[in-house]
Amino acid sequence: MTEKPSSSYFNRFKKTIIELFLDALRTSGELFKIIIPISIATRFLQQWGVVDQIGVLLGPVMELVGLPGQLGLVWATAMVTSIYGGMVVFASVAPGLDLTVAQVTVLGTMILVAHGLPVELRIAQKAGTRFRAMAVIRIGGALLLGWILHLGYQFSGTLQQANHALWSPDAVEPTWSAWVTAEVRTMLMIFLIILGLMTFLRVLKKLGISDLMTRLLEPVLALLGMGREAAPITIIGMTLGLSYGGGLIIREAQSGRLSKQDIFSSVALMGLCHSIFEDTLLLMVLGAHVSGIFWGRLLFSLLVVFLLARLIKALPQSVFDRYLVRRLKIDSPATEVRCC
Repeated sequence: MTEKPSSSYFNRFKKTIIELFLDALRTSGELFKIIIPISIATRFLQQWGVVDQIGVLLGPVMELVGLPGQLGLVWATAMVTSIYGGMVVFASVAPGLDLTVAQVTVLGTMILVAHGLPVELRIAQKAGTRFRAMAVIRIGGALLLGWILHLGYQFSGTLQQANHALWSPDAVEPTWSAWVTAEVRTMLMIFLIILGLMTFLRVLKKLGISDLMTRLLEPVLALLGMGREAAPITIIGMTLGLSYGGGLIIREAQSGRLSKQDIFSSVALMGLCHSIFEDTLLLMVLGAHVSGIFWGRLLFSLLVVFLLARLIKALPQSVFDRYLVRRLKIDSPATEVRCC
């Protein structure tokens, strides 16, 4: 008996939906293996006052970039937890400091470059880069960019008016039950975003748009010393961020389609400049100016990766393999799972 065309279409559609759901579940599972233990450890660090101590130690460092020492706690919280955690602390310490727009922009840019490091550096490590190398790039990059912006705003006399935040986030209840509830919501949101992302990428591929985006990005990546194969994960990381796109980034890196050089350059670029739209808007509501949190961060990231790519070419292969990248378990063709 011949199958009806409508029934055939429905079966293919159902099969596609099931494949997407299972792929999203597997990809999210890989990511949750990283996020859950680190989130628990971070929670204990907060409870034990370790984050507060880090903030005190960062006080003199903040003064180097023209910021009050009290803001060290804000950056420390953002680095150990998330941007939102830093925003909550900012809302509690900023009143009375008489901050300028320039100062909030410097702080906001530093937070965007270096935040959520326990999770994001572990994701970068799983993608094939060295934890310490990426930590230096993220934290050092944040300090260098903050210092450059501070000097630029100071000498030009721009953005020296008083800052007025548009929104102050509500503090999260300190109880464990509230924390667990918030974490479960975050995990569910990550799964839904990954499922939506995989669906969106498959549609783009069917329509040929992903190939067009790759071709448009290819000249930029070539200038940075990266191959066109790195375009898809670079787009994912820069637009969605390492936490949401991390599972896809790890899967693509482990597929064996990317060279070690491309993996390092791509992860470095995504580390310095990811979630370029969402995170930028998030910091704008605190009063940070787009000149630093978007344009400054984007141009700085491209320049740093351009220089890193040249440095990689000059380094002996043994040095590159030992200090910048790590060996990955490459999926075999028979077991490889493609994200899109």
